[in-house]
This record gives sequence, C-alpha cells and structure tokens, in this order.
Amino acid sequence: MYPLFILMQILTPDFFQTSAFLPAPHARPDGTVWGFHAHRKINRLAVFTLPPEMIGFYKAHIEFLSRNAVTPDKRRYAVEGEAPRHFIDLDAYPDTTCAGLPRHWPDAVARFGEDSLALHGIVPWHIQLVKFQLTEAFRVQDPDRILKLSADLGHYIADANVPLHTTRNYNGQLTGQQGIHGLWESRLPELLDEEYDFFTGPADYLASPQKTAWKAVFNAHAALDSVLRIEKELTLQYRETEKYSFEERNGQTIKVYSEAFSRRYHQQLAGQVERRMRAAVKMVGDFWYTAWVDAGQPDLNRLTDFRSSGEDRKKEESEPSGWLRRLFQVREESN
Repeated sequence: MYPLFILMQILTPDFFQTSAFLPAPHARPDGTVWGFHAHRKINRLAVFTLPPEMIGFYKAHIEFLSRNAVTPDKRRYAVEGEAPRHFIDLDAYPDTTCAGLPRHWPDAVARFGEDSLALHGIVPWHIQLVKFQLTEAFRVQDPDRILKLSADLGHYIADANVPLHTTRNYNGQLTGQQGIHGLWESRLPELLDEEYDFFTGPADYLASPQKTAWKAVFNAHAALDSVLRIEKELTLQYRETEKYSFEERNGQTIKVYSEAFSRRYHQQLAGQVERRMRAAVKMVGDFWYTAWVDAGQPDLNRLTDFRSSGEDRKKEESEPSGWLRRLFQVREESN
C-alpha cells in the first residue's frame, strides 16, 4: 500500500474531476455526480439570488459555501448511508406516479422498505429532510449549522438536476457508453461554463418544497434520452483518436474527451447542461430562501461576522484523508 501522504498528493480533487475514465471520489463506482467545479459554482452563484436580508450573511461566507459544496461527496466513503442521498434510479420502479412512488418518506418506507429505497437512491426525500434541518438551524440562529446545511443542501439539489442521477444506467455502462457521466457533468462545464448564461432572477418562496424536489428529478430524467442518444450518434462520426485526447493534470497524463467532441456534444444537446446548471442555481437559492422564511425570517445581519472555530477548520481539512483512508483501506505510516 502507498503511504497515505503519497496518495493525498496523487489523488487530489482535481485529479478525480478531470478524468472521464477514473472513479470520482463523489460518485457511484464509476462516476455519477457533478464535478467538483460545477458543484462549487452552483453554490456560489446561488448566493446572488438571495434577498438583501440574507445576502450579507451568505456573501460573507461565500468561500465556505463554495468550498464545502463538495463535502457530501467526500463523506460518501466515510459515512454509512451517504451514497444513496445523491441519486434516485427512477427506472428501477415500474410506476413513478404518486400511487407507485410515494412522495412522503414514511409512506415510501412502508411500501418498499428502507433497504430497497437506499439501493435505488433517495435524493428527493433527502432534500426535504435537509431543508427541514436548515429551517430549524435558522430558527435557533445557529450560524455554523446554517452554513454547513446550506452547503449540503446545495449539493443534493445540484445532484437532483443531473439526468444521469436518475437512472440505473448512470455512466452509460448498460449501453456501451462508459464515461458519459464525466463528459456530461465535468468535461462540459469545465470547458464551457464561462460561456453559459446563469441569470436566474431572484429566489422565490416555494409553497411546496417537496413537489419542487420531485419536479427536479423528473425534469432531469426527461432529458436522459437525449443525453445517451446524442453521444451514441456522435461517436459514430468520430474516430477514436478524434473522440479522445490526453491532457496533463497535476503531473498525470489523463485521457479525456477531446475539446472538439465535447463542444459538438454541447451543441447537439442545445445547451442542456447549461439549463440544468441554471435550474440548480435557482433551486438552491429558492430552498435557502424558503427555509429562512419558514423559520420566521430571523435577522442574519448579526450572524455575518461568525467565524468557525479552529477545530471545525481542522476537521474540515482532515475530511479528505478520512475518505481516502476508507477508499484505499490504508493506514497512517508509523514514524
């Protein structure tokens, strides 16, 4: 086994997020969520949808919210039960109407059982839970909990807006399209998001956060067919050496989808990734705002100067070594 400190140098977040062909630390076995880059950007942009009563506090902590947008991914290998919170395999259920797939967690557990639900993902139910927790954090005016739950909620909402998060064929492994997840949610945003239009307008109050969470996964699932079909059609038009290229990242030579293929895919999708990211930004802002309103609109100005303790920061910085140790089953080398 490699010493942990060597693995930490090799397996940086950038290493994972830039390869379409290696497992991301925040993914199912072969990669199934937004890249680190997109998660951070979604949380950052969501801050600017907030009303004046909230934006001062959130802007003061925008770096925390951006940096910790990927914390739930880091927990996947360290916290039991974390992985199912990032997806839902809608095609695992014969019927996704209200009768077939209950929208309330207790009803879903009674019908399918927790083990079965966890196997196929629980993201829309978990979004509702974290929103409730965030409302309570606002109610008691706990700035540490507000920030951590806001960052987490942003992550799960972003995941719910990814088409490949709504299917058992999450990385094209069932259709001979292995690696498509990295193409759709990492490669395209990294190459093109500076060209995307992220204007969403101000956050809105959600009369039914539950319905909004389910609408997000159903809208994402509706885009799945084109995600897979267009990539397959384009692949027939490109030679292997044209479809892929190699780039140097963090001292590693990484195989990636070529820029030409990626841009063509983006064009054929007619801005689909841009639309899903924009929807995620708006939805994150809406949920943060709704949680605050439901808590009675507490004064956040007096919390603006909050700074997390040194212990919290040390714990935050130690999280990557925690999930790496579990992932590779390594131990600290003794002196």
